[in-house]
Amino acid sequence: MQRYALISILVISIIDQLCKQVILVYVFNPPRIIEVCSFLNIVPVLNTGISFGLLSSGSHLSRWLLVFISMILVLTLFIWLIRSNYALIIFGLTIVISGAVSNIIDRIIYGAVIDFLDFHIAGVHWPAFNFSDSLIVLGVIILFYDGFFVSARKLR
Repeated sequence: MQRYALISILVISIIDQLCKQVILVYVFNPPRIIEVCSFLNIVPVLNTGISFGLLSSGSHLSRWLLVFISMILVLTLFIWLIRSNYALIIFGLTIVISGAVSNIIDRIIYGAVIDFLDFHIAGVHWPAFNFSDSLIVLGVIILFYDGFFVSARKLR
């Protein structure tokens, strides 16, 4: 099962990078906002920080520090993935690692993560994000679900 997880990580990361290339070509050059519907825009954002733009100094040191920390986290999650025998945990870890790897690639190549999804309502905008971020959040939710509900049932 872990072999399929590794293949999935590779495929998902490649697909995400291809999507980001399309965004770079059609949204970043020249920079423009594309209104998809009344609550979603496609916008060009290079996020040099982490979630919600935190730690976004944009310095060369912070870029490589974030790459290093992200790689350590991915390696830790990868070890967990290899040692796990539970399908739900393997699935959650696979999509978290896929999203993280794609964002690491962005940081290495561009010095920032390519964000482009801008959800808003009544003039209030959620910070822009990308598909990788969505995968990470979904994977973490799955891991929390397993930890709080599925694993708790196993203990009874």
